[in-house]
Amino acid sequence: MPPVVPAGSLIVTDWHRNRESKEYFKRIFHNKKRRQFGLLEAPVMPPHLKVDNICYKIFISGKSGVGKTALAARLSGQEIPSVHYETTGIETTVVFWPVKLKQNGRVLFFRLLIWDCGDNALRRFDHMLPSCKEQVDAVLFLFSYTDRTSLEDVTSQIARVTDPSDRIVKLVVGTKFDLIMHADVSDDDVARFEEVSGLPVFSVGGDVTGGLGEVAPLLDSLTEHLWHQDCITAHSVPLSETAHTN
Repeated sequence: MPPVVPAGSLIVTDWHRNRESKEYFKRIFHNKKRRQFGLLEAPVMPPHLKVDNICYKIFISGKSGVGKTALAARLSGQEIPSVHYETTGIETTVVFWPVKLKQNGRVLFFRLLIWDCGDNALRRFDHMLPSCKEQVDAVLFLFSYTDRTSLEDVTSQIARVTDPSDRIVKLVVGTKFDLIMHADVSDDDVARFEEVSGLPVFSVGGDVTGGLGEVAPLLDSLTEHLWHQDCITAHSVPLSETAHTN
């Protein structure tokens, strides 16, 4: 399993709060809301802003009802569905996230292609899971704070979706963190899971449509782990020679 990277080891965390980042982040906004990008679209950068675009495939895994589709909407700044429905096939969402490297101040624009597939569809159709796993760079394993069994299910999800020898990024996300009155998972439960699994847990919840405050820690960590994994794989080969660079 790839090592857990301490936050801020490679990138400037919370860079979206820095004044110098505004010129980059405004490229993913339109009328003060996050822009929705199609599969063939990308932020238009002015000539004086030099950035490298890097593409990654992210798969969201979790039992039915934990909020996989809602997380994809949250990360992309879309409106979060008010009513749950089972995803019948594979849905893809594009998320762009700029980061600044600590070592040399270089700005990278991460293009995250998020794959979301309903758990029932994965179990019903044998070809779904292999399609989601093919050339995947990271997996987000989800559980809901309102459903203890969903946290217990994460371990089996990890065994089902990945192999111990996989060199892919694995992060765990707890959804519905804002529903404190209905919480079925405690902080102690999460701490024990982190200790046993060795994986970091991120918590999300509430309505952040158009905002960055809550999603920034998860996106920062995800992109930092992806970049770290690429550096290990490439043995510090220059960015222009790695497979993910456009």
